[in-house]
Amino acid sequence: MTELPEHALRNRAQWDAWADDYVANGRRNWASNEPTWGIWGIPEAQVGMLPDDVSGLDVVELGCGTAYVSAWLARRGARPVGIDNSERQLATARELQAEHGLNFPLVHGSAEATGFADASFDLAISEYGASIWCDPHGWLPEAARLLRPGGRLVFLVNSPLLMMCMADLADEPAGIELRRDQFGMHRFDWEDDNSVEFHLPHGEMIRLLRECGFAIEGLNELQAPPDATSTYTFVTADWARRWPTEEVWMVRKLVDRAL
Repeated sequence: MTELPEHALRNRAQWDAWADDYVANGRRNWASNEPTWGIWGIPEAQVGMLPDDVSGLDVVELGCGTAYVSAWLARRGARPVGIDNSERQLATARELQAEHGLNFPLVHGSAEATGFADASFDLAISEYGASIWCDPHGWLPEAARLLRPGGRLVFLVNSPLLMMCMADLADEPAGIELRRDQFGMHRFDWEDDNSVEFHLPHGEMIRLLRECGFAIEGLNELQAPPDATSTYTFVTADWARRWPTEEVWMVRKLVDRAL
């Protein structure tokens, strides 16, 4: 991609500015051999983001940030490649690669137009990466292009219900009243920073995934554990024990698009 769209340029600048704030979280996750997911740190056994056996799989992490997900996969025998829009985030990832003696390719670029060859990967994964910071009408078709027939895409996003209850400022937690419409949900511009997020309601997400040639295998709505804590302020643990803050989509690229 020679020219990034406006939202990607804004997110690149914002994430370069935020990068230092995510070093500690990246270092903590790189040091852990057991994957945990989302802001509540829910164990992999309860979430099911990863296939039972990833050994030998070619994997692309779309919006890898500090690349701890790719590190978890590499330790399990996968061949990951990470791509991220923020060079500062990738600089942290490279430092952590050196600290842990674990090397895999890290690419500076947009998950909406990666430049990778067609059908290069068996698995595509995103946890709060491309899944919310890229336009789904861009990154989902790109993920489909990158996957081999039968390949899997797994991604974690915020739930539509949370987005409808979310406050306009990050330091104000989500409430119990609907603040936004479900119809027309797509792009979110925030008052307290320059970032741009993208979220779709379930019906639109299902239609888009099917248009991209995916079969939907699962949707796991995540509940915060009883002892959950988080440094994030946009939602409370009490809220997240009653309603899903996050959800995981598990889809597979159809071998026959006519199915």
